[in-house]
Amino acid sequence: MINLISKHKCCKKVQPESPLPFTKLFLPRILTKGSPISIQIVFLLLTKSSFPEAFNPINNAFTTQPMEFSTYSFSTKKVLLRVDFNVPIDKVTFEILDDKRIKAALPTINHIINHNGIPILLSHFGRPKNGPENQFSLIHIVSRLEELIQKPIIFCKNLEEAERRGKDVCPGEVMLLENVRFYPEETQGDLAFAERLASLGDCYVNDAFGSAHRAHASTTQIALHFPTDKMMGFLMAEELACANKILQNPQKPFTAIVGGAKVSDKVLIIENLLNIASDIIIGGGMAYTFVYAQGGSVGSSLLEKDKVDVALSILHKAKEKGVNIHLPQDSIAASSFLEHTETSIVPTHSIPYNWMGLDIGPESIARFCDVVSKSKTILWNGPMGVFEWERFELGTKSLAFALAEATEKGSFTLVGGGDSASAIAKFKLSHRVSHVSTGGGALLELFEGKELPGIKALT
Repeated sequence: MINLISKHKCCKKVQPESPLPFTKLFLPRILTKGSPISIQIVFLLLTKSSFPEAFNPINNAFTTQPMEFSTYSFSTKKVLLRVDFNVPIDKVTFEILDDKRIKAALPTINHIINHNGIPILLSHFGRPKNGPENQFSLIHIVSRLEELIQKPIIFCKNLEEAERRGKDVCPGEVMLLENVRFYPEETQGDLAFAERLASLGDCYVNDAFGSAHRAHASTTQIALHFPTDKMMGFLMAEELACANKILQNPQKPFTAIVGGAKVSDKVLIIENLLNIASDIIIGGGMAYTFVYAQGGSVGSSLLEKDKVDVALSILHKAKEKGVNIHLPQDSIAASSFLEHTETSIVPTHSIPYNWMGLDIGPESIARFCDVVSKSKTILWNGPMGVFEWERFELGTKSLAFALAEATEKGSFTLVGGGDSASAIAKFKLSHRVSHVSTGGGALLELFEGKELPGIKALT
């Protein structure tokens, strides 16, 4: 058993207080096809020492011990399960383009079903602004969900239908409510709406890490109605465990790769990472503000002149703390922001007038990959360039493969949600890193040091 556990990338050095029967470890996560094996989460949920008194050093602390999902008695209970089925779909055919988030929720759903519980699924889908809209309806994911759980879904088009049909659901059945954001009360965190949702179930499970940073009715206020019967599912706990592996004493060298368009979007995460990282690689559009701040010419590249002082402050703090900041030495510059346009490899500090950097260059790729190869812990949040276009994907692609190789050598690698998750999926490397988070904004806010309302509500 111990050998099996130690091989899992996300749970090195995690040990129970005392030997546990293997039957407690043999959970649906192991058996679900298409999902990575996650033994660590079992330990997090089965041992008292799994969640320390202070969950992590940045305010997401558990003041009380969370209810243990794996040992809770779900038999004949209606389980309000908040999931994150906000998956990308084709706007014309409504075909699901990536079902990763649906698959990630399967272990929790199956555990409830296998223990004679009745999952009543709640989720948002997109950002509807005018009430019910077909393009934001969860009806488009029903057939795929039925294929994955191999059961018919009772789909309720509105809350009134859910209240009516919910009275007669039985063990073995699964009910899915229509997009909770069709009701403006959801995003308003309306207490009365939360109470109506709560009336549908006997207990509450939050497995929607991607929405944990939202103080919405189905993620926070609803938990008030279950003071002793609220808990996190397998996915939520796994996400927190993997984040905590970095936030609390990461194995060094620890490299953080931070990319994206704007410095303003990543200031807080960089400043927090300065306290724990050995190296920080900065790429993407935000890198040009740092280069400009040091006196470089960046042409018409993305630039936040009002953040120059912030960039210089970060560089100064990094030097004081002994953290190595790595900026791109060369860039793939383009004459216009078009996929098929004239390009040139140029020094990042000497980009010609009216040209713009859209990817890191070969020297930067070699240098960044070398840093990654020497790291024991790696966090990746943000692409190195416009990876959606093939001509400007090489920087992001190269780092993705560098992460995969580092993982195979024993390093712990965590890929943030959003664009980073899209990139690792595009290059078909999701299975070759330790963990790909299902949360974009939630993971970012966690590393920024912010309290996540969806987590606090469970304590």
